[in-house]
Amino acid sequence: MNKKIIYVDHAATTYVKPEVFDEMRPYFTEYYGNPSSIYSLGRESKKAIEKARAQIAFYLGAHSTEIYFTGSGTEADNWAIKGAAYANRKKGKHLITTVIEHHAVLEAFEFLRKEGFEVTYLPVDENGIVDPNELAKAIRPDTTLVSIMYANNEIGTVQPIKELAAIAKEKGVLFHTDAVQAVGNIDINVKDLDVDFLSMSAHKFYGPKGVGALYIKKGTRVDSILHGGAQEKNRRPGTENVPGIVGMAAAIKLAYDNIEQNIKHLQNLSDRLIDKVMDKIPYVRLNGDREQRLPGNVNLSFEFIEGESLLLMLDMKGVQASSGSACTSGSLDPSHVLLAIGLSHEIAHGSLRISFGTENTEEDVDYIVDNLEEIVSKLRAMSPLYEDYVRKDGK
Repeated sequence: MNKKIIYVDHAATTYVKPEVFDEMRPYFTEYYGNPSSIYSLGRESKKAIEKARAQIAFYLGAHSTEIYFTGSGTEADNWAIKGAAYANRKKGKHLITTVIEHHAVLEAFEFLRKEGFEVTYLPVDENGIVDPNELAKAIRPDTTLVSIMYANNEIGTVQPIKELAAIAKEKGVLFHTDAVQAVGNIDINVKDLDVDFLSMSAHKFYGPKGVGALYIKKGTRVDSILHGGAQEKNRRPGTENVPGIVGMAAAIKLAYDNIEQNIKHLQNLSDRLIDKVMDKIPYVRLNGDREQRLPGNVNLSFEFIEGESLLLMLDMKGVQASSGSACTSGSLDPSHVLLAIGLSHEIAHGSLRISFGTENTEEDVDYIVDNLEEIVSKLRAMSPLYEDYVRKDGK
């Protein structure tokens, strides 16, 4: 008998939905031509790419000429940040981001800092939200780019992107948002947001891995960071991943055609989990804003235990979750996001991220809570710190 598996790490990646894979299949085996070729097989591939580009643009409120395909969300982030910084360096070399960005953004800025750019890192409040007033104060005459993530990959906090972008726009500063966690999970319209760049990645919304895209507002100055071909209107070289691009378009259509239903379902699961955990397990903290967060994302810190032990014991019960960003899961350092919102190293180490998907059920939630209650109790029973605390607390 197979072990029960409950996958609740959709913020790390999702599976490819069958409807998406069905759309992709012919481009692996039948329409396999290089899109740059002029014969019929190549033309079929090119046609598929342009259809996908138009479909993605439609769901984001963009024009198809503003969508550029990349190999990942990380590449899209790097292109927007480095490309904008280099293209506008004659105007100034001051850049702004936040302390809770994904490492794809933080390390791109660190690279630029070593290249002679100056970077300001905005703080966040205890819920992980950027104060628009802090952004307004940080912008200088030589500021050329602001990059603030739409939704945090660890704690799910959603930023007031429209308000933040408007502040940058008023000062004549370009605005990029890393929307990798947000696209496909909440409704997004780039024209309404009035951002200059927006990054996305297919595998976060039931599309394939290895394909992303960058929205570049028409007329925005940005340099290429890759060289070697004329693809993507001479801006991003390399033979296009045709099946991946087709899959990304199919996945975004599936996501946004069902967006209201999906949000309601995921929010119900999150609320159920949070309420039950808070009711059954003491000394637990919810990380991130309770309301202003991604549907389906729950980040909890359990005092007096190690998150790694918690994850391993959950895995033995068939529950596959995370302690935070998949990109840093091998690191022993506590999450930079949790430290930024004011958690101590000890409490940050006891964190658990559960990110639900459309296939999860209320029964999954109840199974997770029951096992969490048992595992946390066992781990705390082995902790001298917990024993001392309870004795002093009189409980």
